[in-house]
Amino acid sequence: MSAVEVSGLRKSYGSDDVLHGIDLVIPEGEVFALLGPNGAGKTTTIEILEGYRERDDGDVAVLGVDPAKGDASFRARIGIVLQSSAVYPRLRVDQMMRLFAGYYPNPRDINELLELVGLADRIRDRVRTLSGGQKRRLDLALALVGDPELIFLDEPTTGFDPEARRRAWTTISDLRQLGKTILLTTHYLDEAHHLADRIAILRKGKIAAEGTPAELLSETELTEIRYRRDGEIVVVQTRTPTATLNELTSEAIAQGVELEGLEVRRPSLEDFYLNLVEDD
Repeated sequence: MSAVEVSGLRKSYGSDDVLHGIDLVIPEGEVFALLGPNGAGKTTTIEILEGYRERDDGDVAVLGVDPAKGDASFRARIGIVLQSSAVYPRLRVDQMMRLFAGYYPNPRDINELLELVGLADRIRDRVRTLSGGQKRRLDLALALVGDPELIFLDEPTTGFDPEARRRAWTTISDLRQLGKTILLTTHYLDEAHHLADRIAILRKGKIAAEGTPAELLSETELTEIRYRRDGEIVVVQTRTPTATLNELTSEAIAQGVELEGLEVRRPSLEDFYLNLVEDD
């Protein structure tokens, strides 16, 4: 079954057309990453799916419900991590969690959630004393307190140090194992590659590419070979890396020279993404 179904989604602000007929299907239990440069329409799309912004045209179903008509029971089935924190700094972490738990009919145990996001040792601390990364982890715990079926993660690891990011990745992977559906936006391409089952890239209000990370990378046929010659970096792009590498190494052996700094690499998801949106 599908957690999200979108067909022909359109949205304009005055004369500015932001979304130009988007189609999306996100199966239940999938981690789906929605990527794109600033102004591509990501935030508008997410807000329409969450039920916080009206659409101009198109059909949208989130957990089988039109989010524009969703009531309290619908909102109890989704969790949202916004780009910025919306917490009460004077409350303790446990008080903040209990406050949010009171909004839901069947909340999860707050101690279990704080353990999940790595804040169990800060449970009695004031929110204002948390670091930026710890506040983002608290945001995630608050989004999970209602035990949602679908979780919107809007740049959830912004401001995290590398260790905290990896811990967040583990948490998101654990949620997938529990059968949760996750819609992720991020500017970290390695994060999308690591976490997402499928990725869609928005460009100027349209889906410019969609598929698994492997499928997207398969569209880039060129392999890059780099080496240093006379102190300068030489870059060779080829569709036949084995033959090209054999030719380069054979020539170097014949001349009795080394291919210093030799490196062979396939384009990364970041390379693919930047090439796709370079005009933006």
